[in-house]
Amino acid sequence: MTPERSPRRVAVLSVHTSPLEQPGTGDAGGMNVYIAQTARRMAERGIAVEVFTRATSSDLPPVAELAPGVTVRHVVAGPFEGLAKDELPGQLCAFTAGVLRAEARHEPGYYDVVHSHYWLSGQVGWLARERWGVPLVHTAHTLAKVKNAALAKGDTPEPRMRVIGEEQVVAEADRLVANTDVESGELVSLYDADPTKVLTVPPGVDLGRFTPGSQAAARAALDLPLDAIVLTFVGRIQPLKAPDVLLRAAAELLVERPELRSKLVVVIVGGPSGSGLEQPKALQELAVELGILDVVRFMPPQRGESLAQVYRAADVVAVPSHNESFGLVALEAQACGTPVVAAAVGGLPIAVVDDVTGRLVGNHDPANWARVLGDVALHPSLREELARNAVGHARRFSWDRTTDALLAGYAEAGRDFLSEVRRREVTV
Repeated sequence: MTPERSPRRVAVLSVHTSPLEQPGTGDAGGMNVYIAQTARRMAERGIAVEVFTRATSSDLPPVAELAPGVTVRHVVAGPFEGLAKDELPGQLCAFTAGVLRAEARHEPGYYDVVHSHYWLSGQVGWLARERWGVPLVHTAHTLAKVKNAALAKGDTPEPRMRVIGEEQVVAEADRLVANTDVESGELVSLYDADPTKVLTVPPGVDLGRFTPGSQAAARAALDLPLDAIVLTFVGRIQPLKAPDVLLRAAAELLVERPELRSKLVVVIVGGPSGSGLEQPKALQELAVELGILDVVRFMPPQRGESLAQVYRAADVVAVPSHNESFGLVALEAQACGTPVVAAAVGGLPIAVVDDVTGRLVGNHDPANWARVLGDVALHPSLREELARNAVGHARRFSWDRTTDALLAGYAEAGRDFLSEVRRREVTV
């Protein structure tokens, strides 16, 4: 890859989750969406993208097509089953061997850049960079030191092994892609990243899929009462995402306003993930404990138009996460014209403009959340104003813009990598 142009071929590493998987359960989430959306758009620009991910079933083909120009390679590394993230470091050698073996079948210089996602992939990308002589671009998506500083009750701290692994990848990568300026600052202050190598690239939203639409039609499609007050959570069911906060807030709201019980519907869309797998029925049990099971509706993860209908059907979408590097759910909901009430953590203050497109809550106190959710959901004029602003705000973000920024970052990384190679040659 010359410094002046985009790469011809990009190797994308996603060890622990495949972009072919359904977001919202297991380890599949915003990262899957990010990889799939940017890969598609790179392919539309004539760039061949190959995504390497771990095979979790013997039924998976060695190679699958995500979209024209985007290939997913299932690398055999460890047992054909889903492994917890803390079990995957033991499979990195096998995964790396599979990635390097695939490249060895081509002429030298086949790939122009490696883009790794999450620290496990960064470990593989670091070795591929050295073997292939190409720049490594890395996106962390989440950072252990940041997560450990804002642990949810009952959540498990990230292990020291991950912290060390992240520090190694940060030191070796040619470019570090952060979702927000806040994350860029965390890479520098917490991981001693070189500021000149950190690039802020906000994620996007599929503006063709997530658009405003009829709330009545969406509720009819989901079999929700037309006159219901609908509060919705979308995401993986785990302590980090804090869906319990929405349930506790709903219980508080019903204590304060018991007359709402006949109209309130709390929709929880997603499946257990991470430490949430230890108690997969914990959220249902909490609803029973709080005495609100009659107003809670659990739905499996949704995709495409079905997910857009979930957003359109809601009066408010709640994003109460304890940490969120950006918050794609918040952006998707707003693109559909639904206000968001979110925790004021991580990148959520970028995704949601307080008092303009939704509301930010400074803590996770259920009483406080009940008040804010009620303020938005029970006041149509305010909700309509926030909804109008939300659509305009979401349109500032697109996957095309994200992809353009990534390609510019690849070119910069290639330029600096080439300069460093030439400097070393002169020194030797």
